Amino acid sequence: MTAQGGGRAPRAEGPGRRIALDPESVGKDLAALVLTVVELLRQLMERQALRRIDAGDLSEDRIEELGRTLMALEERMDELREHFGLSPEDLNIDLGPLGPLLSPD
Repeated sequence: MTAQGGGRAPRAEGPGRRIALDPESVGKDLAALVLTVVELLRQLMERQALRRIDAGDLSEDRIEELGRTLMALEERMDELREHFGLSPEDLNIDLGPLGPLLSPD
């Protein structure tokens, strides 16, 4: 809501003040955001699996299954990044003073 009432945001005035929306870049940006979240979750799952392995909580069969699953997920992520023309760096959001979101693999 604006102070002007009516519930509409004010429009930019004058030539050249329009927002350029490119459907292709919006799709790529959305894909990058979704893949960033998936990559973050993949890294967290991998770290948790390593902790469980180190703690001795998993059977040999379960370790093998987890390894195959994580490798398949990483391969699929590579395919999706390639499909959308994204590099691993494109998914690593800079959090300013906190540093990058994703850890290097």
